[in-house]
Amino acid sequence: MPILTPTPLTAVITFLGINIDGIDLSTVPQTMVEVRYEGFAGDSHSGLTRRSCVRVKSQYPKDTEIRNTRQISALSAEELELIRESMVLDTIEPSWVGANLIVEGFPDFSKLPPSSRLIAANGTSIVVDMENAPCRFPGDIIEQHRPGKGKLFAKAAQGRRGITLWVERPGTLKIGDELRLHIPPVCNWRLPSAE
Repeated sequence: MPILTPTPLTAVITFLGINIDGIDLSTVPQTMVEVRYEGFAGDSHSGLTRRSCVRVKSQYPKDTEIRNTRQISALSAEELELIRESMVLDTIEPSWVGANLIVEGFPDFSKLPPSSRLIAANGTSIVVDMENAPCRFPGDIIEQHRPGKGKLFAKAAQGRRGITLWVERPGTLKIGDELRLHIPPVCNWRLPSAE
């Protein structure tokens, strides 16, 4: 019995980018990317494993080798616009916030359920790991382009920073491709109360 449900919701890819050197989070725009099991070809966050970081410090000591579920950083065009408005910027480039992927068309993109799939018509499939919490690093890049504004990013991006994803089925993605949302069953599990 299938567990994932295809939905009628689709979004269009409006930006693709790769971080070439890992010096900061900024990405270089691409018109097409090769999607491998490791992530986007040529991106510094690619790899089947990665070193643990502050995001999982309650689970692992720093620099523990773990599965790389942060291969791709994605935001929605709609939420990026809300961030821009909140920061009172004339523009905010996807490359400034370290985006590998920007899509247009999914409501509440940052709240997509973990384990959801975004599947292109050619079969390329990426899996939602979790919401991407805001950090100071995009603010550092914004500060270079709009002095005095970088410090506003973390607050403006709260609940709008997008998601992290990993590759389930390799292929290619290009600007203009549609991604269909496939969702897992709704989770109603609640943490039992301590008595």
